[in-house]
Amino acid sequence: MANIFDIFKQIESKRAPSGPPEYLLVGLGNPGAKYTATRHNMGFIAIDYISEKLGVKVIRSSHKALCGECELSGVKVLLMKPQTFMNSSGEAVISAVNFYKLPPERVIVISDDVAIPAGKVRVRPKGSSGGQKGLGDITEKLGTDAFPRIRVGVGAERPAGMDMADFVLGVPSMADREAIDSVMPKVMRAAELLCAGDIDRAMSETNGK
Repeated sequence: MANIFDIFKQIESKRAPSGPPEYLLVGLGNPGAKYTATRHNMGFIAIDYISEKLGVKVIRSSHKALCGECELSGVKVLLMKPQTFMNSSGEAVISAVNFYKLPPERVIVISDDVAIPAGKVRVRPKGSSGGQKGLGDITEKLGTDAFPRIRVGVGAERPAGMDMADFVLGVPSMADREAIDSVMPKVMRAAELLCAGDIDRAMSETNGK
């Protein structure tokens, strides 16, 4: 019968295989308590959900981000929550990309999307930022938009006359937040499929549902 130290060793091995990360899974948001539950922090919320499900901590300070290592689909993944504020998210990403020598297609970014209703998720292999400043900065720093992204809908409607910045930095309604919470398993599933290199299946299982 294995002793407690062997059990812990097996658990840690499952969470993070040896060697450098093969993928980055980056959740976008703004650091600080006042931003925690805002629409713009859907990436942070998703990373917190995934890390909790896997039993890992995203608390190590590295690459201008809070980081944690885990296993998804049999590969080592670095979970990241950039601490540079949204508009400079690319600084954290390019630091990790250069350090681990990863191609853009192995950088998976989770962000909010105001053009998608709350409770919907979209996966894309590349594309424009759609006005999302974090995605825009990552595109600029990487020099390409050819990186997969998981976009979490936060509701396309906003009060007439409300500035977009005020909207994304606002807190979703209770109904919208419940809808967002309900799709976190779908976000995690999409991340698993992307880490398995199956972008087509990630899109077919996620988009339009």
